[in-house]
Amino acid sequence: MFVFSRLFEKKAPARHLLAVLLALGAAAAHAADGMSLAEAYKVISTRKLVDLSQSISPSTPVWQGFGQASFTTASDPKTYRPYSLEQDGFRTTYYSMVGQYGTHVDPPAHFHAKGITMDRIPLKEMILPLVVIDITPLLAKDPNHALTVQDIQAWEKKNGRVPAGAFAALRTDMSKDWSTNPERFKRHPFPAWSLAAVKFLFEQRNITAIGHESMDTDTTPTMESQKWVLEQGHYQIEVMAHLDEVPPTGALIVVSWPKVENGFGFPARAFAILP
Repeated sequence: MFVFSRLFEKKAPARHLLAVLLALGAAAAHAADGMSLAEAYKVISTRKLVDLSQSISPSTPVWQGFGQASFTTASDPKTYRPYSLEQDGFRTTYYSMVGQYGTHVDPPAHFHAKGITMDRIPLKEMILPLVVIDITPLLAKDPNHALTVQDIQAWEKKNGRVPAGAFAALRTDMSKDWSTNPERFKRHPFPAWSLAAVKFLFEQRNITAIGHESMDTDTTPTMESQKWVLEQGHYQIEVMAHLDEVPPTGALIVVSWPKVENGFGFPARAFAILP
């Protein structure tokens, strides 16, 4: 009989952890092996969580073509008086910003006329095994290195084959400049994905989505990697953080965003559940 606790041994495969998370969201009170949702939650609640999202503010780094966000106190539409705790018993903020702001989701519709919008991305694609491909050792020699197929194959020799259905995140440590050196964070070119690498991961390893610390997928004039990913019906998460705190394999990623009808992108919240 399968022993539930073994799912969460330090070296438990990501596929086992994913099974537990899926059990949490299942409608049935018990999974096929008899595990209750309460038992699953009790164990998951002991795991370390890592926030993979950046905080956003009016000074958040953003592509110059979009401009900075504006956060203002919401006001009564009739009197224009700002709401306050003292006078109204509540307070709230009016946010004015582009969808691709801070850590955000790019749905296929962002680049593809017939691509699905963010509200149509399946829920099952928002909880996935997470692999982190670290190219920081290569950046001393080439600060703008684009991940290659050979890099992925070298990673697999150390960590095993990238599992089907995974979320592949590219670690570059660019996120460390987010708050301390925003101008450097916005630099171009920057370490990125090559088109060959993303094609390999989606076509040969059958991953579900990708993510990265930069504001774009690649630095080519036509944004070939980003265009290909979205036009093939996949989503991506940009401006990720704290990938240096996540192991190469074994973790899960949970990512969510508001269900904006026909939305082309929005700030997202992502976190990792460590093994």
